[in-house]
Amino acid sequence: MIIGEKRYTFNHKTLSYDVVRISVKTVLLKCAALLAIGVGCFFFYFYIYTGVLGLRTPKEALLERQNRELVAKLQMYTGEIESKNSLLAEIQRRDNTVYRPVFGMQEIPSEVRMAGFGGDDRYSYLQDFAHCDLMISTARKMDVLTKRAIVQSRSFDDVELLAKRAGDMASCVPSISPVKLSNIRITSSFGWRFHPVRKQTVFHSGIDFAGKPGTDIYATGDGVVKAVYYNFFGYGNSVVIEHGFGYSTRYAHLKEAFVHEGQKVQKGERIASLGNSGLSTGPHLHYEVMYMGKLMNPWNFLSNDISDADYSKLIKEVNR
Repeated sequence: MIIGEKRYTFNHKTLSYDVVRISVKTVLLKCAALLAIGVGCFFFYFYIYTGVLGLRTPKEALLERQNRELVAKLQMYTGEIESKNSLLAEIQRRDNTVYRPVFGMQEIPSEVRMAGFGGDDRYSYLQDFAHCDLMISTARKMDVLTKRAIVQSRSFDDVELLAKRAGDMASCVPSISPVKLSNIRITSSFGWRFHPVRKQTVFHSGIDFAGKPGTDIYATGDGVVKAVYYNFFGYGNSVVIEHGFGYSTRYAHLKEAFVHEGQKVQKGERIASLGNSGLSTGPHLHYEVMYMGKLMNPWNFLSNDISDADYSKLIKEVNR
């Protein structure tokens, strides 16, 4: 019998009702039984929800959505890396074909610009992740892009340093005639010609200025005398000047050289006299211009806007 919140039981011995007292052990056992039933029901329904019906828990759905978002972002970053690679490739092309050649600098080889990194061991820490192939590919592309950017940055530093010496470059580039043109005639130009001694068509690597023996010859740009030599079956008495910035000039078939190896010379400074030495059919100066080790047409470097009076003034100021 229950009265209020208390439970009573009839005592046949005393013919009265006694209050039923529940022990702590009984309460704990009942609680444990209820908990076990609840947990069992939870796992049963979880199995039905996920294993039988194939549904995902809200947390799993959230994680999968976040994972898809991260993969999408990674793919987007990969696309941006490709775009930056294309932009950097164009900058490198200009650097090799425009900026560096202007200052006489060698182009940076592609194997230096595109140098990669170590093998797959470098990215082994990513191999246990989902989508590891995409992650490794992106990491490798990022590393290569970073290194290419560093190489390009250093190249621009070098170009900037030389750009600050643009005034020096202007005086070093061979830009004036090696002789006064008023009393000189050009007997042979740059290119293929019939050789007067060898009697065959050969490539003429410079310009021939014919004139009187002893005519003064002048340096066409600031520089350092690299060589003074004699070649009986070739250029005869010759002088080679290194101007820097990739430029050098040769003065051949000289009568006499007035400079020595290692000597610094200025544009317009007298360096030799016109002669007929070596393999030559008459007194003349053979003049060559080389850029980055390649023979160039000297006419492309001779200034057309300098008058004979200005030329004479320059020669006089340098040689006084």
